[in-house]
Amino acid sequence: MPAFGQEPAAPALPYTQAVKEATDHLYPRVAGAIPEAEWKLHAPYIAAINELKKKRGAVILAHNYMTPEIFRCVGDFAGDSLQLAKEAAKTDAKVIVQAGVHFMAETSKILCPDKTVLIPDLRAGCSLAASITAADVRLLKQKYPGVPVVTYVNTSAAVKAESDICCTSSNAVEVVEHICAERGSDAVIFLPDQYLARNVAAMTDIRVITWAGACEVHERFTAEDIREIREAHPGVVVLAHPECPPDVLAEADFAGSTSGMSDYVKENQPKNVVLITECSMSDNVALENPDVTFVRPCNLCPHMKRITLQGILRSLETMTHEVTVDPEVAARARRAIERMIALPLKRRSMYRHQHAPEVSAIEARV
Repeated sequence: MPAFGQEPAAPALPYTQAVKEATDHLYPRVAGAIPEAEWKLHAPYIAAINELKKKRGAVILAHNYMTPEIFRCVGDFAGDSLQLAKEAAKTDAKVIVQAGVHFMAETSKILCPDKTVLIPDLRAGCSLAASITAADVRLLKQKYPGVPVVTYVNTSAAVKAESDICCTSSNAVEVVEHICAERGSDAVIFLPDQYLARNVAAMTDIRVITWAGACEVHERFTAEDIREIREAHPGVVVLAHPECPPDVLAEADFAGSTSGMSDYVKENQPKNVVLITECSMSDNVALENPDVTFVRPCNLCPHMKRITLQGILRSLETMTHEVTVDPEVAARARRAIERMIALPLKRRSMYRHQHAPEVSAIEARV
C-alpha cells in the first residue's frame, strides 16, 4: 500500500522488442554506468519520453547532477546552470522540461516567457534558494546603500529581481569584478552562498559581503575527507566545487564549476581523480573519459534525485507541473540574468588560495 497522501505507483512499462529497437543505439552511452539488467528497466521510459518529446515539441534540459540515464539518454541539452540558461534562451521548442531543480525551471521561464516550462517534481528545490528571500535582499541593500548585488543563479526569481547581476560558479569572480568596475565600487553584496563568497573573496581585492547560505551537499565535505581520500588513493587528483568550504578547496588540486571540473578531466586525463561534488557528476564525466579511474565519495542531492524518468514521462503526458513567474518579477530578474549571459567569459574561474579567505560580513538575518 502507498503511504498516506501518496498516489499508487504506476505499473512498470514492459521491455518489448519495439523498445529494444528504439533504444539499443543509446545503451552504449551509459553501458559503463548501468548494467544491462538495469537498462531494461530504464529503456521503456526512455523510448516513451523520446517519442512523446517529438509530439509535444519539447526539449529536456539536463543538469550535470542528473543520473546517466536522464543526462545521456533523454536530455537534449546538458551541462551546468549557465549552459542550460543559455540553451533555454535560444531554443525554438514550445515546451521545456527542466531536469534539474525549481530555480533552474524559473530561470528558463524568465528567459522564455512565451514557452511552457515544466518541472517533473515540485519538491525538487534547493537549500541555497531556500536560504534567502527578496525581503532579505531589500534589507541588505538598505544596510549597505549603493553596494552592487551579485546573486548566484541558485536563487528564486524574486531574489534575482532584487539583484544587479547574476553569476554562476564558473564566472563568479569575473562578474564581481565587472559589476564593481562598472559601478565604481570597492565592495559587493554576494548572495547567498557563504562558501562561494569566501572563495571569490580569496581571488579578488574587492570587499565581499555575503549571506549565511550553503549547499547541503557541498558543505558536508571536510578537509579531513580529502586527506583520507589521498591516504587511501595515493596520487589521486582532487577536483572540488567552490560551494565547498574553503579548507576543502585548500586541500584540492583544482577547484571550479561542474563544467570546469569536467573540462579539467577531459583536457588533463589524470590517471586517478575524485570530484568533490554531487554523486552523479562523477558517473557522467566517467562515461566520457573511460581511461580515467574515478574515486567516488558519495554525497547525493535529495532534490536533484527527485527527478526520475518516470516523473519526466508523467510530466510530458500530463503537461505538469507548469512553472510560472509573475511578469513584473520576471522582467526585473531577466535583466540580471541577461547581464550575466551577455558578459564574455574571458577566463575559467579557478578557485585556489594559500590562506583562509575572509569576507567583511556574513548576515544570518538582517
